[in-house]
Amino acid sequence: MKTALQEMTQYWRLYLLTLVLGFGGSLQYGVQVSIMASPAEHVQSFVNQTWLGRYDVPVGESTNTLIWSFIVSIFSLGGWAGAVHSGSLPVKYGRKKALLFNNVVAIVAAVFMILSRTAKSFEMILIGRFLYGYNVGLGLSVHLMYVGESSPKKLRGFLTLTCSIFIGLGKLLGQVVGIKELMGTEDMWPYLLAVSGLPAILQFVSLLFFPEAPRYLYIDKGDEDGCKKALHWLWQEDDLKLELEDMRKEREKAQGEKAKTVLDVLKSRCVRWQLLALAIPCAGVQFCGINALYFYAFDIFRESGVEEDKMHYLSLGIGATELITVIICAFVIDRAGRKKLMGFGYLMMGVIMSVLIVMLTIKDMYTWVPYFNIALIFSVICVYGLGPSGVSMCLPADLFLQAWRPSAYVVSGTINWLSLFAIGMLFPYIVEGLGQFCFLIFVAYCIFSAAFMLYFIPETKGKTMVEITEDFNKLNFKNRGTEIEKGDFVLATKF
Repeated sequence: MKTALQEMTQYWRLYLLTLVLGFGGSLQYGVQVSIMASPAEHVQSFVNQTWLGRYDVPVGESTNTLIWSFIVSIFSLGGWAGAVHSGSLPVKYGRKKALLFNNVVAIVAAVFMILSRTAKSFEMILIGRFLYGYNVGLGLSVHLMYVGESSPKKLRGFLTLTCSIFIGLGKLLGQVVGIKELMGTEDMWPYLLAVSGLPAILQFVSLLFFPEAPRYLYIDKGDEDGCKKALHWLWQEDDLKLELEDMRKEREKAQGEKAKTVLDVLKSRCVRWQLLALAIPCAGVQFCGINALYFYAFDIFRESGVEEDKMHYLSLGIGATELITVIICAFVIDRAGRKKLMGFGYLMMGVIMSVLIVMLTIKDMYTWVPYFNIALIFSVICVYGLGPSGVSMCLPADLFLQAWRPSAYVVSGTINWLSLFAIGMLFPYIVEGLGQFCFLIFVAYCIFSAAFMLYFIPETKGKTMVEITEDFNKLNFKNRGTEIEKGDFVLATKF
C-alpha cells in the first residue's frame, strides 16, 4: 500500500499539469468575475471623456450606464460563444492545441485593453471583454476535459475539483490586485484589465512541455502508443492494464458510429438523466443565489457600521472564505462523495437563506441583527464552497463518456453563461421589486436541487466511466429493457 507521500511523488507531473491548466483555465474566470468592480468608476469616466472628445458633449447618464452594463454583460456572451466551440475545437484539434489557441485569444484581449486608452476607444474594451469571455468559456470546458481525461479514477474527483479552487483563487486575486494600493487607480486601470494576459502567457509556454490528454489519444485518435507514453510520463506507472482496458472497451463500442452532437445529447434517452444531473444542480448553479449574496453583502456591511473605505477589504474576507472552503472540499470529496456534498450543501444553503430572509425583514427591530446577518452570509459562502461550488465542477466530468462529453459541455456552458447573463441583466430589477424576498427564488432552487441530487442521482466516486453509465442506465431505461436504443449507446467521438 502506497503512502500519501509516495502517491504525491509518483503523480507530481500530473499535479503540475493540473496547476498549469488551472492558471490558464478556471483562474481566468474568477479574475474576470471580480476584477471589474474596482475600475468601474475609472472606466465610466473614460467613456465620458471619449464621448466628449468625439461629440463635444458629455455622455448622458443613462447612456453611460448602458455602455457600462454592456461592458460587464458582454463577457457572458463571449463565454457562451467559447462554450459552443468547446464541442468542436478540442475534438478536432485536441485538448492541448485548443488551449494553446485559447491563450492567444486572451493575450489579444489584453493588448486591446492596454491600448484602449491610447486609442481613445471604449469599443476596444468591449472587444477585449468579449474575447476574455470567449477565453473563459472555452477554457473552462477544455480545462475540465483535459484534467479529467488525464487522471486516474482515484484522483479524478480531487483534480477536477481544483477547477473550483482556481476560480476561488481568481476571485480573490482579482479583488487583491484591484485595491487602490496596487492597480485600482486611474493611471493603472488599463493594465488592471489586461492582467489576464499574464496567466495566458504562462500557460501557453508551460503547456508545450506536456502531452495530450491520454484518453483523447486512445479513444478519439486510436493512438495506443501515444496514450501509453502520455500515461507513463504523467503517472510514472508501468502497470496500465486496467486503465487501457477501460479505454479499449469505450473505443470498441464506438467503431463505425457517428459523432454525437448537441442535438443527440438533448434527444437521446440513454443520457437523459445525465443531462438532468448536468443541467439542474451543476450548470444551473448560478441560480443558487451566491451572486445575490455578494450583491447584498455591501448593504449588510453598511448597516452594521462598516466604513465605506473598509468595504473592499471585508469583501476580501468573503473571497478568502470561499477559496478556503473549496480547498477543504477538494480533500473530502473522494471520501464523502459528490452526491452528499452537493445534495446536503444545497439543502443547508436553502435553510440558511430562509433564515436570512427573516432576519433582513426584522433588521431594524434589534441592533444585533445586522451582525447576525454578516454571520449568515459567511455561513452560506462556507456551505457553497464545501459543496455546490466544487462538486458542480467535478461531477460533469463523471457523467458522460468520451463520445458525449464535448457536446455535453456545450449544453452545460450554454445554460451556465446564458443564466449568468440573464441574472446580471434582470437581478437589479428583481431586487427593486422584491427586496430581500428575491432570495425566495434561490431558496426554491436550492431545495429542489437538493431533493433531486439526494433522491435520484447515483454516487459516482471511485467508479469508472462505464460503471457510472451502467448506474444511470437503470434510470434512463427504467421499466424498459436496456436493449432499447442500444445502438444509441456510443462511447467515442469522431469529427
